[in-house]
Parts: sequence; structure tokens; C-alpha cells
Amino acid sequence: MKFKVYQMDVKSAFLYGTIDEEVYVCQPPGFENPSYPDRVYKLKKALYGLHQAPRAWYDTVSTYLLENGFERGIIDKTLFIKRSKKDILLVQIYVDDIIFGSTKDQMCRDFEKLMHKSFKMSSMGELTFFLGLQVKQKNDGIFISQSKYVKDILDKYGLTDSKPANTPMDTHKQITADLEGEDVDVHLSRSMIGSLMYLTASRPDIMFPVCLCARFQVKPKQSHLQAVKRIFRYLRWQPRLGLWYPYESNFDLIAYSDRDLGGANMDRKSTSGGCQLLGARLVSWQCKKQTTVSLSTTEAEYIAAASCCSQVLWIQNQMLDYGVTFLHTPIFIDNSSAISIVNNPVKHSKTKHIEIRYHFIRDCNEKKLIQVAKVHTDNQFVDLFTKAFDVGRFTFLVTSVGMINSE
Repeated sequence: MKFKVYQMDVKSAFLYGTIDEEVYVCQPPGFENPSYPDRVYKLKKALYGLHQAPRAWYDTVSTYLLENGFERGIIDKTLFIKRSKKDILLVQIYVDDIIFGSTKDQMCRDFEKLMHKSFKMSSMGELTFFLGLQVKQKNDGIFISQSKYVKDILDKYGLTDSKPANTPMDTHKQITADLEGEDVDVHLSRSMIGSLMYLTASRPDIMFPVCLCARFQVKPKQSHLQAVKRIFRYLRWQPRLGLWYPYESNFDLIAYSDRDLGGANMDRKSTSGGCQLLGARLVSWQCKKQTTVSLSTTEAEYIAAASCCSQVLWIQNQMLDYGVTFLHTPIFIDNSSAISIVNNPVKHSKTKHIEIRYHFIRDCNEKKLIQVAKVHTDNQFVDLFTKAFDVGRFTFLVTSVGMINSE
């Protein structure tokens, strides 16, 4: 729709919430009533620190918006929509941060006035920074990155001047338990991994190596710390990489699913990878070790496809709030046997050992919610979330999922 997105902040948001429960507090120092020193205050409104405060604030703001012509999202309860003929206003609330946009500028101005009537607001204007994400709104699309956060964590761990690496993982050296290796500071290792986990919100290119390193947090060794530092060295090489969401692209939901059979060298469990795109826009991605040991490539691929299907259904439900319905969403996998199992509802000896909960993908296929399709291995973009590659293949995959460098 190409409309601008704006941001507002509610000052002291939790103090607006009215609470129904009986909550009492002691008289604060300096404000004691000398006539009743042993009495307490009964709260009518929420205070910061109360468990009821977030819920009370949400009830207050949602009631206010509903009374003023907004509709609450069926799936996403923090999304509020207002329609006026062919125009639409979208409002997303995250605690005391509000982002909104409309096809008509006047609706944005009216919303701003409406919020100022009942709440003390600070209008920040066009959205540029939200929940740690940097947002650049351009004429041809939106660019989301965390380059400032990358600089901060490189400074924090003293790796600003480290030697850059052109990939986040070494393809010639596997990460193992390394039981005989030298112990390292547990708190440092976990802190570094935690910092990287937050970065995966806009950097799917490091999703797999970060998840892999996170498996060795109990007793980290020197080799594990070096693997973590390798990711930081890659960030030093590509600090400004981010996700590009172009306006001029179709709005078809598609998904890719793949697996790395027995990729976990300690227990030989496989790694599932998946990603979902709206046209050329990457909107969701996953990397997860499977809970069971797969006995064949087909089984591992089938389980990965079922996990990807779950995410597709979640996105389909989310889009219902915007009046968009997706059917026959293609899930591209590169294993013909797994496709045959999905399309064949008859149980037989080769599938009876697979846990029942994964077979729901067949039901989704029969209901025409999804359809599985074959993709050539060379065009399997989700490989980015299941294994390490050399710089050539890695760069191709990163570009294919819509990641670019900011100007």
C-alpha cells in the first residue's frame, strides 16, 4: 500500500490502567498521614511494578480504541484496525510503543489527535527505530537492520579491530563437544551467544551458526568460544547487512523447507530449517534441532516440512486480520519421497514409526491449505539455516532471501 509508518510513545503508560482487584500499598516515606500512621492506601490505578499493571494498561487503551471505531484483530490482539470506505488505518501496540500507518494521511493525523486527548504522548514522527530495529522507509521499499546494535556488541566484547571473516562458520572444522578442550568463562560465552540471539531478529544469515553454538553453553570450551568469535568476525565483515522489503513484489505466500540429516554430531539428530516469504519479502525463518533421530533422509525431510507447515498456518491466520486469505501455499522441498508421503494419506510400513503429530501436514494438504512442490537443490534457499557453506554459495543464499547492505 506504500503508506508511511509512524511511531508514538505513551508517557508513564502503566499509570493509566484502572485495576479491579483489591491492592493495598504502604504509605510512601515522606507522605505518611500523621493522623493514621498505621493505615495503608487502596489503589484505584496501577503502579509500575505491579503484576496487574501491563494488563490494566492494555485493557484501558484497547477499550478506548474500540469505543472510537477501531476493530481488534481476531488473531493478533494488539492490532487495531479502522476502515473508512477504501482507506484503512493500522495500529500496532507494544506495551507503551505504538506504530501506525494509513492509506490516507488525514487518518494518521486524526489518530494522533485522538491519543493526545486521553493520554500524554510523545510524537516521534516517521518510524525509524523500534524495539532495537533500525527502519529506513524509502520510495521503493523498507529496509530493516540492526547495524547500530552490531557496532555496540563488537565494542562490548573488544572485537572492533578483529580480523574480518567472509562467512560466519568454518566449513572445514566441525563444532564438537570437545571434552578434552580448555574450559572458558561460562558467563562470557553465554553473554556473547545471548547478544547474537537478539541479532537474529534481522540477521537470518547467522541463525544457524548461533543456534549451533548455543548447544554448547553448559560447559563451553575454547573451540566453542572461537566459533562464537568467528560469528563476530563475520559481523565485522558485514555490519550493515539487513532485510529489504520492496514495494514492487507480488503478495503470494511461499515457503521452503529442508533438513541436515544427522547434523548434530553428539546425538545424530537432524536439523530442520524453514523460511516463509511474501513474494520477495522474507517474513519468517526457523532453525531447530529435531526432537527424534531420523532413520532416513525422507523421514528427516518429512518432519522438517511438517514444522514449516506449522509456521505457514500461523502466518495464514495472522493475515486474516488484514482481510487476506491464502490457499494452496506452496512448500518447496527437494526430496521426492517426502512429497509422495504427504500426497499419499495411506499409512504403510515406511511411515508408521514417524510420530503421529507430524502427520497433520497431510490433513493440511487435503484441505488445500498448503501444497508441497519439488525444488532443485541448487535453488533450495533454506540451506542457509541447516549447514555451513563456502563464501560463494553462502553469498548466493544470503542474497536470495532478500538481504542487502544498507547504503
